[in-house]
Amino acid sequence: MLKSCYQKKWIEAGCDEAGRGCLAGPVFAAAVILPKNYKNKILNDSKQLSETKRKLLRVEIERDAIAFSIGIVNNNEIDKINILNASFLAMHRAIDSLSTTPELLLIDGNRFKAYNKIPHECIVKGDGKFLSIAAASILAKTYRDDFMEEAHIKNPQYDWKTNKGYPTKKHRNSIQEHGTTHLHRLTFRLLPEQLEINFNTKEE
Repeated sequence: MLKSCYQKKWIEAGCDEAGRGCLAGPVFAAAVILPKNYKNKILNDSKQLSETKRKLLRVEIERDAIAFSIGIVNNNEIDKINILNASFLAMHRAIDSLSTTPELLLIDGNRFKAYNKIPHECIVKGDGKFLSIAAASILAKTYRDDFMEEAHIKNPQYDWKTNKGYPTKKHRNSIQEHGTTHLHRLTFRLLPEQLEINFNTKEE
């Protein structure tokens, strides 16, 4: 079972993001403050859970959390500042929107850009170690999935309902055939190297 908190002295917010490796769509981040002695036997890293369990847990997290918030950085911003900085910015936006101010941030991963002088701890694979980070991973993932499923309605050829913007073979084949959309990250390698010449020729 995951730990309920890193320490008991300060108000903690777990933070995580979703969508860093995608070819299209925003990066989403979430910040979640849970009660100090919170328990949930099912709550875990979002990648270890089925879509059905993630949706059920999202309801529980939003019901039980002291505070939670979502931060979004769109694909145009990602192209301007790069995906690493965009991930930090998305987390900053989520933290900034919390109704309760945290005194310690628990960040999934090994890097973070300090936010408003709030102390932080970077925890590698933290979404499998602490409940608040796992909760943030689930909110970020489910909110982003909802966005990409909505975007799929107007762009069904890219199969975003299934791949959520990640670089699957079908997604890349659709980029090769149809070109890019306003949601694609143009600074990413959208096609395998051997197809780039054909793709660039088509755009001309």
